[in-house]
This record gives sequence, structure tokens and C-alpha cells, in this order.
Amino acid sequence: MPSLPPVIAEIRLAVRTALADLPEGSAIVVGLSGGADSLALAAAVAFEAPKRGLRATAVVVDHGLQEGSDEVALTAARSAATLGLDPLVVTVEVGDEGGPEAAAREARQRVLRDAAADVWATTVLLGHTLDDQAETVLLGLARGAGASSLQGMAPVRTDDEGLRWIRPLLGVRRETTRAFCRASALEFWDDPHNLDERFSRVRVRERVLPTLEAELGPGIAEALARTAEQLREDAEAFDEMIHETIEDIVEHAEAGISVSVAALAANPAALRNRIIRLVVDSEFGVSLTRTQTIEVARLVTDWAGQGPIDLPGASAARHGGRLVFTARA
Repeated sequence: MPSLPPVIAEIRLAVRTALADLPEGSAIVVGLSGGADSLALAAAVAFEAPKRGLRATAVVVDHGLQEGSDEVALTAARSAATLGLDPLVVTVEVGDEGGPEAAAREARQRVLRDAAADVWATTVLLGHTLDDQAETVLLGLARGAGASSLQGMAPVRTDDEGLRWIRPLLGVRRETTRAFCRASALEFWDDPHNLDERFSRVRVRERVLPTLEAELGPGIAEALARTAEQLREDAEAFDEMIHETIEDIVEHAEAGISVSVAALAANPAALRNRIIRLVVDSEFGVSLTRTQTIEVARLVTDWAGQGPIDLPGASAARHGGRLVFTARA
């Protein structure tokens, strides 16, 4: 009996591990574009899900951004059906808010979320690979976006509606998904946008990472992915500390919320700044930049009677021993 190709075994194992804690009878949704990454994921899910008594649906989103995208979507759906997955094709109109990449991502996530609700799915699987993770971390580093951005994409994330988003292939190289498809006789689609250097992610993929590998040696992508994992561990520890601390130092105020100045001052800067960002985000739905966070923190550590600080949707001011955040009209 011929042995299983290692690339197939690797991806099946990654998917098997991701599905391990799902109850029998659960429904799952697989995001499928027809590219090698998502097609390899779909094929592995089609193999592993029935063994665990799971119902799997493959959702193909036609963004309509390229000529012939409808045929690409139908081909992907036919591949899903051949694999034994229930296929669903959804055509969307992509706006331009935040740029084409962000708008397409938002439209895609909306479709996947709606599809999961329609089939009573608790989990959505996405085909991002280790290479995608490395590119995300490098882009975050270039933007100076801080530790939260350098954490990259989480392997497992539960959104506000309780839907789990899992990326089983974050430890798998992109070349492995392509080899999986070839070994499985699966024809995958190469998105022309993945070679369009107008997009910063493509320039990172085609120019920056290869240059780093050439100048610094192999293993750069793996190192970036490890960095993301380590920063996520640190962030989880910080978040636990913050939530333990915040209950004792935060009080509701008129039209806003207040925080004890003494408690903030007693914490190290990293924890103090995270508390400030979390309070503003939780109360007003606003993500502060580092510059804004530092200015608010100065009301605690370097206060000389300065007045309120204007923030998006809110203002921050010191009143006695409290740092008060108030909603702005």
C-alpha cells in the first residue's frame, strides 16, 4: 500500500488538531477561494470532518473585482462538491472604504458570518498560512503599529457573537499547500492580484522577504511567525492582569467613565497604557494611537494642570484623583 505523501499528512494533521474539540454533529464553514491554501484546507476538512461527525459547508465569495471572477467562483464550488463539501457561492459588491483589500476582507467576513448563521455553524475555518502570518507581522512592524499588530493573526479567535474563527494552517508554509494540491490532483487558481505590486503585501511577499532571506539567511518567515506567537502570549498575560486590575480602579462617571490616578501611576508604563486603551475602547469603541495614549498618560505621570485632551469621540481630563473620560457630542 503506497505511503501517504508527507505534505498531505501535514495538512490533515493540522486540520485534525483544529477540529479536535468540536462536538460531534457540529456544523463548520470553510472559506474557499479556489487558491491552493483554501483548497488544501477544504480537501483536508472533507477528509477529516466526517470522521468526527461534523457537517462542513464550503463558502465561495465572488468579489467581482476581476473579469471572470464568477467562473473562478463556480470552479471552486465544483471542486468543493467533488470533495464532498456542500458548496455555496455568494456574490458581493465591494466598496472602497479603507482601500480595496480591507473592503474585500470586510465583505468576505460578513458573508462567512451570515453563512455560518444560516447553517447553525459554530466555527469558520480560514486558509491563512505561515507565510501570510510572516507578511502580516512585517507589515505591522513597518507601520510601527505596536505589539498588538505584531501579534499577527490569531490561530483561534471568538468574536462578539460567539462565532469561532480558526486558522488551522498558520504553521504550514504556502509551498506545502501547493504541493498538497498537486499530490491530490487538485487544480488551484492563482489570483493575479497576488502578483500585483500595487499592493504592499505583494511587495513584501515578492521583494522584502526574499531580500531578507538572501541577506540574513533562511528561516525569516518562521522567525516572524514565532515572534507573533510570543507576543500573543505576552498580550494574553497582560490582558489577564488588566482585567484583574480594572475592576478595582474604574468607576462610572456622568457621561463617561473614570480611572484612579494613583492606581494608574502605581503600574508600569506598559500596563498603564494598556489600561487606558482598553477603557477608551470598551466605553467609546475607539482605538487610541500610541501618541494619543501617551498624551493621556501624561495626565497621570506628568500633570501640571493641563486641560482636557480631545480624543476621537471622547475627551480625557484629570479631576482630583481621577482620570475622567467623557463622551463628546
